[in-house]
Amino acid sequence: MPPSNPWLLLAMAISAEVVGTSFLRLSQGMTRPGPTLLVLAAYGTSMLLVSRVVQVLPLGLTYAIWSGIGILATVLVGVLAYRQIPTAGQLAGMALIVAGVVVVNLRGPAHG
Repeated sequence: MPPSNPWLLLAMAISAEVVGTSFLRLSQGMTRPGPTLLVLAAYGTSMLLVSRVVQVLPLGLTYAIWSGIGILATVLVGVLAYRQIPTAGQLAGMALIVAGVVVVNLRGPAHG
């Protein structure tokens, strides 16, 4: 049965993925059990939710939104939690990644 609100599930999937990614540093290379379990649980939750979303929303659209918001949210976590201030060049590169993923995935299905 498809989800009744795929947009809410997508937001939850993105949030879970960002939580998992944010705890990667605290896991110290997956050597600390607590943060490692949190990373694995968050990633597992994210995959479960996104697998439901793609039953309703197109895969390309789902991935474009997920990756774009995920990059921005993860950079924000890096700034706020770890005091990792990206350089102008890094910000430009991330903007190009987001723009590229969005353009490629929103162009519609391939023809030919």
